[in-house]
Amino acid sequence: MNRTIFLLNGDDELVEMRESSYDSEDLLQRLLARYPTFLAGDQIDRASPRRWLLIGREVSVPGEYGGGGRWSLDHLFLDQDAIPTLVEIKRSTDTRLRREVVGQLLDYAANATAYWPADHIRSQFEAACLVSGADPEEQLLAFLGETGDPEEFWKQAKTNIQAGRIRLLFVADEIPEELRRVVEFLNQQMDPAEVLAIEIKQYLGEGVRTMVPIVVGQTAEAQQRKGSGSSSSRQWDESSFFEHLSSHRPQNEVAVARAILDWAQAKHLRIWWGKGQRTGSFIPALDLDGVSHQLFAAWSSGAVEMYFQWYAYKPPFDDESKRVDLLQRLNAIPGVSLPKDSITRRPSIPMARFAERSSLAAFLETFEWFLDTVRAS
Repeated sequence: MNRTIFLLNGDDELVEMRESSYDSEDLLQRLLARYPTFLAGDQIDRASPRRWLLIGREVSVPGEYGGGGRWSLDHLFLDQDAIPTLVEIKRSTDTRLRREVVGQLLDYAANATAYWPADHIRSQFEAACLVSGADPEEQLLAFLGETGDPEEFWKQAKTNIQAGRIRLLFVADEIPEELRRVVEFLNQQMDPAEVLAIEIKQYLGEGVRTMVPIVVGQTAEAQQRKGSGSSSSRQWDESSFFEHLSSHRPQNEVAVARAILDWAQAKHLRIWWGKGQRTGSFIPALDLDGVSHQLFAAWSSGAVEMYFQWYAYKPPFDDESKRVDLLQRLNAIPGVSLPKDSITRRPSIPMARFAERSSLAAFLETFEWFLDTVRAS
């Protein structure tokens, strides 16, 4: 029997809104992609409400090492702790919602954790952004906030997959009682994975649509055993970065990092300090005409990471010849030998390569050229 809820509008008039099924499964899928908050992150974790970054729709899942997509997952999200959240959507009229969808999503989860390569999620996100005309870097930075660390975020996603720290969500307009019992059982038994269902009912009345999500499957026992699932993060700054670097790397590398930071500050670049759990980082960025051009990331593990993959999204280094030019300038530095395909990736150079004063000067001169090229464009 369809339920009714009541809405008082601004004129204090009562509007009756009746529960209504979705016209199609695709409609619910499109709504969820556009409004991920329907996943009720505040109900999943009341202490630290989950926020969602859409990685993509119809994400391929391989069935063997190096294999192509054997299955297609409805939605893949990452929350703010980089926990992969696999979502499968069915309407209550679909009889597969009772049992088949459980085995289907467990298949996806088992094979994703076994066969997804390290960069699979990241590449899926970047491809989806390009299709929609969005800038992947800007999308991610907007999600993480000013203190977020993109590289640490992707590394944490990789760690979570390897540890089986994932979340499975069954989504429907109505969750049958049989599925409720299965979800509660799985959520109690599976650790560190989390298994939940979300019932998103739709109510219509007088041209107004209301969506009401309810999380199903959380039991007191499961919540107590697993905790909130949140991972802690650390806001790095100049002091903590160099303290960590000094305690883990030789002094010549500390001197290199100090010289790079001094150079960036003298150029009046914005310094973005990372928020990694274990490793600190800083990223010099040139903000020009509302666009942020990140140069590279210096890590307290003793490496400098080049951002070729990010360069490709913004002029003038969206021109491949410019990235090739930058690669050649870097490879002209003694001890540096990055492969040709680096112009599509994020290769790292050990700070020790710049221990010689002439090598460090050549590296900084290369990025002075980078800044001049960006400004000239």
